[in-house]
Amino acid sequence: MAKLPSVGKKSAQRLAFHFLSQTQDVVDQLAETMVRTRRNIRYCDTCFNISLSERCHICSDAGRDEHVLCVVSEPRDVFSVERTHHYHGHYHVLGGLISPLDGIHPEVLRIQELVERLRSGTFTEIILAINPTVEGDATLLYLNSVLASFQIKTTKLAYGLPMGGDIEYADELTLQQAFHGRTGI
Repeated sequence: MAKLPSVGKKSAQRLAFHFLSQTQDVVDQLAETMVRTRRNIRYCDTCFNISLSERCHICSDAGRDEHVLCVVSEPRDVFSVERTHHYHGHYHVLGGLISPLDGIHPEVLRIQELVERLRSGTFTEIILAINPTVEGDATLLYLNSVLASFQIKTTKLAYGLPMGGDIEYADELTLQQAFHGRTGI
């Protein structure tokens, strides 16, 4: 249990004792749900968000704005942005941020797939919704150089998000303000 994110030794111990106090059926049902979910979850063939089918529910939604593309680092960022109910375009999930010290170079991320989408799409704006961290800034600079050859307006979220923070932990109002105040790169 302590291997789970944000779960320390004491919390892990409390969780373990909680599961021990449950009936075997409850624990089996939870375990089965976790295994089934992990087996069935895959990445969307279009945007690389998590999905149960080839295309995620966002890429399959004909009501989304096909001219705006929001680039995020991880699938959890898609969920954070969707919570605002403010953005109605499409997404592209990079699968991380550039971090040479951690062995994450541009070639490891889904940047080439992004370029291919831009070549075949009708996007008029790309929003880079990247965490304002050292790795995020490095990724923004790299993406800006890659995207410069496209005649597409490229923006980033405004600083309303705390420096060094994660989009995942931002509240809806902060994310809405960040979208309203986004700027060119």
